[in-house]
Amino acid sequence: MTRNREKAPHLLFNYQSFKNKKMQKKVKILLAEDDKNLGNILQAYLAAKGFEVMLTANGKEALERFKRDEFDFCILDIMMPVMDGFTLAKEIRKMDKEIPLLFLTAKSMQEDKVKGFELGADDYLTKPFSMEELLLRIRAIMRRIENAGETKTDKMYFTFGKYSFDYNRQVLVLNKKEQKLTSKEADLLRLLCENMNKVLDRSVALNKIWYDDSYFNARSMDVYITKLRKYLKEDPTVELINVHGVGFKLIAP
Repeated sequence: MTRNREKAPHLLFNYQSFKNKKMQKKVKILLAEDDKNLGNILQAYLAAKGFEVMLTANGKEALERFKRDEFDFCILDIMMPVMDGFTLAKEIRKMDKEIPLLFLTAKSMQEDKVKGFELGADDYLTKPFSMEELLLRIRAIMRRIENAGETKTDKMYFTFGKYSFDYNRQVLVLNKKEQKLTSKEADLLRLLCENMNKVLDRSVALNKIWYDDSYFNARSMDVYITKLRKYLKEDPTVELINVHGVGFKLIAP
């Protein structure tokens, strides 16, 4: 038995290498698209790029599939029969606050895009779009999540006013009451805490969290600022303000 243990290191190395390869599984995408032709094209294209794609034809079917299987990413058409994409996103968010959501829509109405971001969408793509653009958007979102995961290995804990904020756990606490935050809410609050009582430039926040300071990402950030402001309203000594034309400022004792 002792000899076997002495020979074990190279076997352990081989096993670990094999284990690591198994862990590098394909990203599994839930695709909800009622246009059969477009759905099939998207599924085939993304599969060719190394993703595992489950195609569903309406919101209800997608929700049932989401309940049964595990997914890493969701691409949701907004205008679908039985259950629309917005309703589907709400139901998905009840079960998983972190999974990336990307909306597809033929609509270009500004209020629809804002509504999508309010539901926690990571991105928004208006039809018609190129396959290459969709792929770039997916990769950008996944890269941001991976980078956030690496950052969370460091201990990040902040106290201000009556609040305490645990970045690793993505939890804001007031009087022992916990408010769970989404990844982007936590990332944004962390930046604000790091710049406490200083102005956080909009472009800095957009490039660090969204990796792009486009107009729609800026609108998305405004939605998250509004949510954070709501979470922070219980302590009058803490205030999250807009600095017109520049950025945001978290004021706290």
